[in-house]
Amino acid sequence: MSTSSATIDTPARPAPTPPRQLLPNGVMGMAIFIFTEVMLFAGLVSAHEIVRSQSIGEMWPPYGQPRLSLGETAINTAALLLSGFVLYLANRIFKQDKAKAVAPTLVALLLGIFFVGAQGAEWVALLGDGLTMTSSTYGAFFYTIVGTHGLHALSAILALGWAWSRLRTGKLTATEFTTVQVFWYFVVLVWPFLYLQVYL
Repeated sequence: MSTSSATIDTPARPAPTPPRQLLPNGVMGMAIFIFTEVMLFAGLVSAHEIVRSQSIGEMWPPYGQPRLSLGETAINTAALLLSGFVLYLANRIFKQDKAKAVAPTLVALLLGIFFVGAQGAEWVALLGDGLTMTSSTYGAFFYTIVGTHGLHALSAILALGWAWSRLRTGKLTATEFTTVQVFWYFVVLVWPFLYLQVYL
């Protein structure tokens, strides 16, 4: 008695398809970072508002402390907002012709540098007028909140400068440009809220 082994042909299992990526890794990482930074600024502004509300009936800023320059800072704010708009235009141009996006990206970078430089000049003037971290709670909050934003702005300027240098040589990818833009837009858009809370 002989037995014959039957072979059954089974169809090849199709290769698994990777899940669709909603955002590039760099952009997703930047978005997560920005979410944590939004919480940081929300905490700082909340603490500022609590302390300020406790001074109802008293002078704010405290007596003897210099007033913040609303007009000059409004100009600085306009420059920063304009930089965000110019960078948005640079992104639209980038999608059509990378070489033509070099100039508007540089303009956005220079406007950002102007903002940080003008804010730094304001700090020097305020320090000369007696507003320091230790002169009052008002001064401590001002330098903490505005200084934290300043550090973010400096970091974003470095990132945008890096993107601009790679764009000049044709090495900048769309993902890299988008990642830097997300960081820059965060710096640009969070500032008006800080300006309204701290300066007005």
